Amino acid sequence: MKTFYGTSVVPADWPDSAVCIGKFDGVHAGHRAVITGLKTLAAEHELAAVVVTFDRHPLALLSPEHCPDALVSLEQKLDLLGETSVDATLVLGFDRQLAGLEPEEFVASILASALRTRFVLVGRDFRFGARGAGDVELLIELGVTYGFEVRLIEDVKPRQDRRVSSTWIRNLLSDGDVATATEMLEHVPAMRGMVVHGAARGRELGFPTANLAPDSEGFTPADGVYAGWLTDAGVRYPAAISIGNNPTFEGVERRQVEAYVLDETDLDLYDHVVDVSFVSRIRGMVAYSGIEPLIEQIRDDVERVREVLAAQTHA
Repeated sequence: MKTFYGTSVVPADWPDSAVCIGKFDGVHAGHRAVITGLKTLAAEHELAAVVVTFDRHPLALLSPEHCPDALVSLEQKLDLLGETSVDATLVLGFDRQLAGLEPEEFVASILASALRTRFVLVGRDFRFGARGAGDVELLIELGVTYGFEVRLIEDVKPRQDRRVSSTWIRNLLSDGDVATATEMLEHVPAMRGMVVHGAARGRELGFPTANLAPDSEGFTPADGVYAGWLTDAGVRYPAAISIGNNPTFEGVERRQVEAYVLDETDLDLYDHVVDVSFVSRIRGMVAYSGIEPLIEQIRDDVERVREVLAAQTHA
């Protein structure tokens, strides 16, 4: 997949394109349905399949106090889009200039001029242009003027006639329901960050952990212990992951994400950027009366994690 950061770097000889536009936060099942339709349409008409997205949520600029936490970072999003095998992603920097483009300016400069668009795939609630003034009806009208056809993609509704959305997935993760979130995403939720030095309590207890830096990317699920994976430089390790402020100990002010790689006590991950993915929540976060009960609980957690991951591997 080619990645273009802004329309100015799209090659002048870029081929005619089929395009879908959106935030694509999480690249979830609904997004993937749109992309599948995009690729099918592009193949039928010998066009390039292009995703147009933004470098941040528009609310991060327009109304920061109402901007939700992102499910994935831009880098994670581009990795996920790359896995779909689209031909290119155009990343638009959502700044005041872009936010101020009137709907026709948006269509003329981005869809018509830069991408030579022949088809646009959008959902029924699609809005574009300054103040969200453009809707699907206007896009269809502008398509006549600028030579492209608009195709509508229906919502994906896997449960109780409720459509998949980033908001729903965010709520699931906030509740620790990473298993259902995985169904809605069609990939395992993950965080990405540098491994930093912590208080070394895990090592003292016999379970050394890789601590993610506070500025790690991706949405942090609810406090608790999870079965999951730690991936470093393409190598995936089974891991028991703890999220929380270690209530058994005093003085831990912030939530921490720590991963104990099963059966690996000498693995040096410091300063490595790793991915930590969450398969299943084992339990909530609990304060224990002392070190021995905590160690006994960790041993039990590790065995449960081992069972969960073994079952997933052989499923």
